Amino acid sequence: MTDAPAEPARRRRHNRDLTGRHVLITGASSGIGRAAALAVAGKGATVFLLARRGEELAAVVDEIRAAGGSAYGYSCDITDSDSVDQVIKTVLDEHGHVDMLVNNAGRSIRRAIHRSTDRLHDFERTMAVNYFGALRLTLALLPQMRERKFGHVVNISSAGVQVATPRFSAYLASKAALDKFTEVAAVETMADGVTFTTIHMPLVRTPMITPSGDQGPAESPEWAAATIVRALTERPKRIDVPLGTIAEYGALLTPKIRDRVLHRYYRALPDSPAAKGESTTPEEPAEPHPQPRPRSTTRRLTGTALRRAARWVPGTHW
Repeated sequence: MTDAPAEPARRRRHNRDLTGRHVLITGASSGIGRAAALAVAGKGATVFLLARRGEELAAVVDEIRAAGGSAYGYSCDITDSDSVDQVIKTVLDEHGHVDMLVNNAGRSIRRAIHRSTDRLHDFERTMAVNYFGALRLTLALLPQMRERKFGHVVNISSAGVQVATPRFSAYLASKAALDKFTEVAAVETMADGVTFTTIHMPLVRTPMITPSGDQGPAESPEWAAATIVRALTERPKRIDVPLGTIAEYGALLTPKIRDRVLHRYYRALPDSPAAKGESTTPEEPAEPHPQPRPRSTTRRLTGTALRRAARWVPGTHW
């Protein structure tokens, strides 16, 4: 009699365990994707890494295998339907199924709209990767997930969608499109056992943000990878950061004040030389980001308590 309650608990723990799961991660050759692949493999999953750069991809696969993990790399251009179809067919033929998909590959452009009036391709390029690329992978894997009655898709969005950060109109529009697709898809696939998580990621120190110049504090790729692991294990509907949630509430409660604050931010931080079409000086390396100071035990415990309390706020998962 005493063993009966333990069985559901064991099943719940198994459902949150990544051991033996097949996880496919796009944009896995560097930045967040690389860090996520290492972290997910460290949790016992078999990781399928997708990226365009074959040599860098192979290096990450070798690093995972050297640490005792299981990983396979596949060169793929997610903006090309034929490339995606071929890679997914190969993965399914060789490994049988994919349990979880992390749509991480992305393209960011930071440029004011008045500098984009003759650059429609800025918007087309971000949509090609951030929206249609993620859509290709999701639609390609959805049939076998529905057939197996299990699947989870993690879409890497941006806290900027919630903030409406100036100069990111092309990037944020593509991420907003992915957000809304995810919201609808999650409702339609509930009975199929397929779930979705949207991560509204803050600024992360990766090569993608380098051309935009200094934009303020940024998280590390390892921090982002830990957030992705949480999305895969706990499978919440959303993972937000406080800045994004505060911005959403500000847009609802004090929209004019929010707009004035963002306009001041827009005026204070001009376009980067790259956005203006000016040449940069690569021979002058950017100053490294200072390492964060270790937090005291009191600050760490306080932060943990605040994050747990914040999870009671409807619609947020900090």
